[in-house]
Amino acid sequence: MPQQPATQQFILLPSRGLRASHDREFNAESGSFLVDLTRASESASSAGVLSSLPGLPDVKARVIDSIHEDGAKLVEMSPSAALALRARHPGLRLLPIVWYELAIAPRASTLVAPPVPAARGAAMITVTVTAADHHPVVGAIVVAFTDFAARRGAQGKTNARGQVRLTLGGASRRIDRLYVYPPDDGLWGFLRRNFLLRDGFQVSLEKLDLAFTDCLRFFYGNSPDDAGQGVTIGVIDCGIDTNHPDLHVFGGANAVPGENPSEFGPNGAPHGTHVAGIIAARGTPPAGLRGLAPAVRLRSYRVFGQGQREASNYAIIKAIDAAVADQCDLINMSLGGGAPDAATIAAIADARAQGSLCIIAAGNDDRRAVSFPASDPLAIAVSALGRIGTFPATSVEAGDVEPPFGIDRKNFIAAFSNVGPALDLVGPGVGVMSTIPGGYAPMSGTSMACPAVTGAAAKLLAIRPDLLSMARNQLRSNAIAGALFASAKTLGFQPEFEGHGLLS
Repeated sequence: MPQQPATQQFILLPSRGLRASHDREFNAESGSFLVDLTRASESASSAGVLSSLPGLPDVKARVIDSIHEDGAKLVEMSPSAALALRARHPGLRLLPIVWYELAIAPRASTLVAPPVPAARGAAMITVTVTAADHHPVVGAIVVAFTDFAARRGAQGKTNARGQVRLTLGGASRRIDRLYVYPPDDGLWGFLRRNFLLRDGFQVSLEKLDLAFTDCLRFFYGNSPDDAGQGVTIGVIDCGIDTNHPDLHVFGGANAVPGENPSEFGPNGAPHGTHVAGIIAARGTPPAGLRGLAPAVRLRSYRVFGQGQREASNYAIIKAIDAAVADQCDLINMSLGGGAPDAATIAAIADARAQGSLCIIAAGNDDRRAVSFPASDPLAIAVSALGRIGTFPATSVEAGDVEPPFGIDRKNFIAAFSNVGPALDLVGPGVGVMSTIPGGYAPMSGTSMACPAVTGAAAKLLAIRPDLLSMARNQLRSNAIAGALFASAKTLGFQPEFEGHGLLS
């Protein structure tokens, strides 16, 4: 029998919602306990030791983090202590930690089967990667599939000379697909299919042109300066670069337990800055880029720890609570993939009850069912749309083209996008150019489609003062959702691929 951990972390919630004060009558007993627990933990030693719970001297726990005095808490205790707590306070909810990932399209490099070790003296194929100016591209990931369906092949990263050596069983080899993923430095990736790869093969990557019409600008153009004015948007992600010249961040919070709450900038990844630029970049091509709603009040809520690839449901519910408290009208969540959990369900419902709407990426699992939390009935789930001709023909985005096609045969639902009856809207999400720390880059994923919908929704809300002026309750968030659905236009896909369609 496996040994039980001495202690583990749980999320402690009132009977309903995230804070007992949101439903005082229903949460009376659990709210009183949560307040007592907060005060006891504040007066306890900060040495990290377990202390007795209020009214339960034999049950010890440690409060790691708290959303509010009478609200959700991250606690550490033994499984037996958790049972004792539930027995004494059956109205409390004690929930497990669940982890979520960013909803960016997966790279083919993550799918390669482990290569067979090369025999001594075996021939290798050298591939050289340069930019259009002939300078070597350092740190590019090169993936050669001899059998793409079985994910067999070899991969490597380019060195200081822009070269990588691949072991493929000879000095030349028939290749199903060759992918090149550059580092985030303003270059498009590369894809070539079904060809004979020879030693010395050279790849020249196309430079990003900020005046280029990608799929976001094809469908929406460049917004005027005042688009989105009067609307506040919260981006729950891995942090936004507050120093990027095209972005103006009005504030935010770091919801990761143990990190500085005021450090809501990037955690080392560019994803959050890219998402923010799609919504609210204020640049002007070709010197910069413009998002769909440059006049919104943009706020950053970081839920991914420094250098981490996963975010806990506790950090996410804390961020949602903060965004609602800051009166965000729309909350963008380009993340998902965890198991459905009651804590996140409660947070999304709390947001709706207080007039805020969560717009969430459907996930990138190659046409599988919409992932959680986008699948929550109170969330707005977004799939990813692409358009042939809005990315270079030799770029990696060409690998995302797959039926079905729309009324306009150049429009397609991305091969990576999750689909299904839980979908509400579709947004451009293939080869979207946007801001990253220090520059610009194209990215793909329902992660990009989601902020495209959020930005388009902000433009709509800005010209609907009747909606923005409503009392912040569920009638308001329901009315906003209804207005979005009414504004959406079908592109000719079935509802399981586009929901109501593309916001006009």
